[in-house]
Amino acid sequence: MYNRQGVYDLLNEKGIAFECMEHEPVYTMEEMDAAGITKKGTVCKNLFLRDAKGKIHYLVTAPEEKRIDLKALAGQIGSTKLSFASAERLQKYLCVEQGCVSPFGVLNNDDKSVIVVFDKDLQSDKSVGVHPNDNTASVWLAFSDLKRLIEDHGNKICFASFDRQA
Repeated sequence: MYNRQGVYDLLNEKGIAFECMEHEPVYTMEEMDAAGITKKGTVCKNLFLRDAKGKIHYLVTAPEEKRIDLKALAGQIGSTKLSFASAERLQKYLCVEQGCVSPFGVLNNDDKSVIVVFDKDLQSDKSVGVHPNDNTASVWLAFSDLKRLIEDHGNKICFASFDRQA
């Protein structure tokens, strides 16, 4: 299972450059702002969603300043109505707790059923910040490396467009 140390070990094993910042547990973007985490670059927020029947699960990752409209997103990715997945589903599919959702969570998705949806604007980011499946640290790495890790694991990736918050 990829816990915080497992994520660090994998990044080192793959020769991926990263920087780690340890901090108090954070559960919201406001708490991340207060802890000074967002000053380091593009911090990502992550949502774990399910379709109307609960058959398809999505991990959505976008810059913290973007607004994620679930209805519009469903249309972009060809899904039925989207809603937040339960804490039980989060544990079952990503092996993380609420507040610790991260793209690294799909490394724990053995059947590779979770679809990862990235905001298209992340593709140009040289450094993005995400939790290493633990909300007491943030990892900074190139978006291209994060994307490649998920591709190598075998989860499907797609891109969507989200608007900046007003």
